[in-house]
Amino acid sequence: MDLYIIVFYLFALITLASAAIVVISKNIVYSAFALLFTFFGVAGLYVLLMADFIAVTQLLIYVGGILVLLLFGVMLTTKVIRVDMRTATVRTFPAVVIVAALAGTLIGIFWSTDWPQSPASDGFERTIPQIGEMLLTSYLLPFEIASVVLLVALIGAAMIARRERKAL
Repeated sequence: MDLYIIVFYLFALITLASAAIVVISKNIVYSAFALLFTFFGVAGLYVLLMADFIAVTQLLIYVGGILVLLLFGVMLTTKVIRVDMRTATVRTFPAVVIVAALAGTLIGIFWSTDWPQSPASDGFERTIPQIGEMLLTSYLLPFEIASVVLLVALIGAAMIARRERKAL
């Protein structure tokens, strides 16, 4: 086994184990912290696939933005409401049956598919310069339109959130 295979299995194990903790844990804070490791594992798998832009985007958007927002939201609302936030219990037998059926299906598909392999590349090819060049040349107009639409949506959301409620 070479180092690439070992690192792949390590990232796959981290991703699957932490994703299982996200689903199984009854404490939502533990699930959120396990989700952190799931996101890091997925980013590591993207790096192994030589998708550096997607890996960095995964870290910045999911880990840096969404997960931090989720953790702050969970931690702040538990203090306000004074409720111990726990998820509902899962019925074990139906869950095991569904997981076994899905796992069997995926394993069957994995072994019956003839997976094409691309020739090994000599080195790591960076994709970020090409993406940046395309965003500023070929796709400049759609990129700017998307930014204006997101700005309008953000302003609209802020206006809706700040609107005063009328007394009945």
